[in-house]
Amino acid sequence: MNTEKAILAGGCFWGVEELVRQQPGVISTVVGYTGGDVPNATYRNHGTHAEGIEIVFDPEKLSYRKLLEYFFMIHDPTTRNRQGNDLGTSYRSAIFYLTDEQKATAEALIQEMETSGKWPGKIVTEVVPAGDFWNAEEEHQDYLQKHPYGYTCHYERPEWTLS
Repeated sequence: MNTEKAILAGGCFWGVEELVRQQPGVISTVVGYTGGDVPNATYRNHGTHAEGIEIVFDPEKLSYRKLLEYFFMIHDPTTRNRQGNDLGTSYRSAIFYLTDEQKATAEALIQEMETSGKWPGKIVTEVVPAGDFWNAEEEHQDYLQKHPYGYTCHYERPEWTLS
């Protein structure tokens, strides 16, 4: 099977993981810390890293663009360093691209979103090269599977689509 990887940050990684994992074509997800300055980042010491999610998917079933479109529907890409009640750089909106094609896809989609006027403000999502990804501790992996009524500020916003 042909697979591709995406690394995204859209606030608390628990909620992003729980929604993304349900998309047809998603093979696996891992939550962790990325885009920051602390080696071997942990929940208690992650410096300027974002809470991120590494997604392995089948591009024949789910394109990178469709994955990003869903990502932009389940978090608010117009709030800098914030999702719901979560504040700080850990909760920023970011796409950590692995290829030039991923970068171009992300930038084109953001431009289309801006032009559409469907989102409540300017898109502030960072599009930056992927760097180190430090897996979060086991208690954070599959968190909402382990704690079905645990905290999340992520949900689908059907009005936030380009179609």
